[in-house]
Amino acid sequence: MLDLIVRNGNLSDGRKGMDIACRDGRIVELAPAIDARAAREIDAGDRLVTAPFVDAHFHMDATLSYGRPRVNRSGTLLEGITLWGELKPQLTHDAIKSRAHQLCRWAIARGNLAIRSHVDICDPELLAVKALLEVREEIRPFLDLQLVAFPQDGYLRDPKAAVLLQRALDLGVDVIGGIPHFERTMADGARSVRLLCELAADRGLPVDMHCDESDDPLSRHVETLAYETQRLSLQGRVTGSHLTSMHSMDSYYVSKLLPLMREAGLHAVPNPLINITLQGRHDAYPKRRGMTRVPELMAAGINVAMGHDCVMDPWYPLGSHDMLEVAHMGLHVAQMTGTDQMQAAFACVTDNAARVLGLQGYGLEPGCNADLVVLQAADPIEALRLRAVRTHVVRRGQVIAEAKPQITMLHLNGDTETVDFTLSPTQPEPEQSL
Repeated sequence: MLDLIVRNGNLSDGRKGMDIACRDGRIVELAPAIDARAAREIDAGDRLVTAPFVDAHFHMDATLSYGRPRVNRSGTLLEGITLWGELKPQLTHDAIKSRAHQLCRWAIARGNLAIRSHVDICDPELLAVKALLEVREEIRPFLDLQLVAFPQDGYLRDPKAAVLLQRALDLGVDVIGGIPHFERTMADGARSVRLLCELAADRGLPVDMHCDESDDPLSRHVETLAYETQRLSLQGRVTGSHLTSMHSMDSYYVSKLLPLMREAGLHAVPNPLINITLQGRHDAYPKRRGMTRVPELMAAGINVAMGHDCVMDPWYPLGSHDMLEVAHMGLHVAQMTGTDQMQAAFACVTDNAARVLGLQGYGLEPGCNADLVVLQAADPIEALRLRAVRTHVVRRGQVIAEAKPQITMLHLNGDTETVDFTLSPTQPEPEQSL
């Protein structure tokens, strides 16, 4: 007897009518019409079944704190940092945990079962670090939470940051972070990259650095990050997050930069919702979009994932931790509306993001963890178009969230009819205009 069979599912790679059999927390078979029984069966009904969504960049210590102590009136990154500095003395261990657990529940309901969260270590008590380490263990049966030691006030700019970051790592934080563009000088920014990468090499840890989150085309710390990655043999273990200055860089320089990033095996993580909200605030018209060069990064062979970054915090007043919304916005801003490009945007919040986090057992193949999501959509593009309902969320072969499919009833001219925004196989194809 199996624990679970999901029947009649469409996979993101184009396979259709597939059954997925799960036992003891693993996928044991994937094929059409599996002849077996299970404790529970789910009929996907020719809907999309995917591996879970993954958020490659988030800030759980600040989430759901919007309006405290006040609202970000300018909408800028720097005012958000100032606001967070004002809020930190008011934080409590229990409040951080409560907000984080609420966010994790939102994430699970959305089918997001892995999150990489940066946590501010520039606090002598390491309050947020200790709180989120507890949350990481408490939520582990349902969601993989990876923590990045993030020196929000600058690794060199804050005189306490170096010691505090070491303490955070000693407590069990998973990844080393940084923010070189916030250091006092370009030289200090480059030095912080070198020191943090050396620390990562010594400890055998990955690096995920807020890098060049700026409209300044001369903010080029990603170049240093690529160099240090090569020098210290950290290939495949280093991520440059945001990279928004690349949007404003001279294209000749970018033509040099992209091969350097590829040679270093860097991962790139733009955060579309936040990048287009915070960047370009000092522009008149035309206003820059601010998001990094996603199609060019992909064409250069660089692994690109996407993150939500913020939900209702000093930097961003909106959000519900929906990674389909992230990818939906990302493909619009990057003008990725070709069929293959939209598929690639879906991968940015699934497979590519899992690669950034180094998740083991991720995917929909025999031997992988029995973690999956069923959506009210036939394929990834339709899921992106509709930001589709997650009808079932499965963790290690057990359903941990489910929702009814969205149905709208119209009452027109005395008749009642159902509106279905999906293009199911029984519906006629839209007429093609010449």
